[in-house]
Amino acid sequence: MTQLLKLFLLLVLAQNCQRDDISPVPGAARYDQYEGLIKDKSIAIATNQTSMIGDIHLLDYLIKNGVDIKRIMNVYVPEHGFRGTASDGEFIENGRDAKTGVPIISLYGNHKKPAADDLKDVDAVLFDIQEVGARFYTYISTLHYIMEACAENKVKCIILDRPNPNGFYVDGNILDTAFSSFVGMHPVPVVHGMTVGEYGMMINGEGWLAGGIKCDLTVIKCLNYDHSVLYELPVRPSPNLPNQTSVYLYPSLCFFEGTNISVGRGTSFPFQVYGSPLLPDKGFSFTPESVPGAVNPPLLGIKCYGKDLRNAIKEKLVPYPALNLTWLIDAYNDYPQKDRFFTSYFDVLAGGPTLREQIQKGMSSDEIRATWQPGLKRFSRVREKYLLYK
Repeated sequence: MTQLLKLFLLLVLAQNCQRDDISPVPGAARYDQYEGLIKDKSIAIATNQTSMIGDIHLLDYLIKNGVDIKRIMNVYVPEHGFRGTASDGEFIENGRDAKTGVPIISLYGNHKKPAADDLKDVDAVLFDIQEVGARFYTYISTLHYIMEACAENKVKCIILDRPNPNGFYVDGNILDTAFSSFVGMHPVPVVHGMTVGEYGMMINGEGWLAGGIKCDLTVIKCLNYDHSVLYELPVRPSPNLPNQTSVYLYPSLCFFEGTNISVGRGTSFPFQVYGSPLLPDKGFSFTPESVPGAVNPPLLGIKCYGKDLRNAIKEKLVPYPALNLTWLIDAYNDYPQKDRFFTSYFDVLAGGPTLREQIQKGMSSDEIRATWQPGLKRFSRVREKYLLYK
C-alpha cells in the first residue's frame, strides 16, 4: 500500500467519525459574520442554484433580511442559467429573476467581466457559488474577473466560502500561462485543493489580477471544515454534474472534452462514462440524446462504446487522492484513428501541449505523473500561504 493511499484512508476514517451535528456550515449560513459588511449597503450577488442556506436560496434569504439587492451578477450564471437549467455553452440573456424581480446581468461570451455600469451604485459584491475544485471548472475564472472589476471600480468583494468536494488532494500538471484561457487562467494544477475563498486570496496575493491590482476582499469562512473532509454536495453544481460520483470523476474525465470521446453528455449519467462509436465493444454502450442541460451533446444520436464508471464509488475508484490518467491513455490506445483522437481544445484544457505529447509518445501514467512532481511541490508552497482550513 502506498504512503499516499495510507494517508487517504486515514482521512476517510476521520471523515467517517464526524457527527451530523458538526457537519460543515457554508459561509453564506453565517449571516452574523457578514451582516455588518452589507448593512445599509447596495449589494450585487454572484450566485446560482447552489447558493442555498438550508432550504432557502441566498437571494431570498437576503431579501427577507432587508438587504438591498441591486442586481444578480449572472456570472454565466456561471454557465447554466440562474436556475441551473440552461445548456452548457448556451447564451443567457439579461433579464429579471422571475421570483423576485431582481435584475440579472449576464456575464458570458465577450462580457465575462463586469463592466463599470454593472457595478454602478453597488457597494459590495457577494460571491457565493459552489466550486468543485478543478482548474477547468470556470467558476474560479468568473471569480477572477469579478475581483478584477471590483478592484478597478473600488467595490468590495465578499466571498461566502463553501467546502470543496475535491479539496482533499492536489494533483496534475501546472498550467503553462501561454495557454491561459477561461478554462484555466492561472499557473495551478488541475486539482488545486482549495476552497473558492482560499483561491480568491491566492489570486489577490499572487498579483494575478490585471496590472497586479488588489481587490478589497473578505472571505467568510466555513465552519466545521478542513481539507480532510469528504464533503458531499447538497445541490448539484450543474446539470452535467448530477451526483457525487460525477463530481469525484470530473477532474479525470474532463480531459475527454478535448477529444472525440463522449463523457456522457446527453445521458442521465454525464461524467460517469466515456465512449465513442470507434472504441471496441466491450459490453457497454450509450447513445447521447438532446436533453435539458445538453441540447446538442457530442456524438448526438450515435451509439458509443466505452467504459461505465457509474459504480466508481462502490468499486472504490473514487474518492481517491490522485487523478486517474489510465482511462484517457486506454481510450487513446484503443482508438483506431490516433490522429483524430485529440482536438485542438485538448491543449487548452490541459494547460499546454505536454500531456498530449506524452500520451502520443506512449508514456505510462506513472511516467507522466513523475514529471508533475517538481511543479506540484512549488505550487504546494504557494498554496500553503492561503489555506484557511489547515
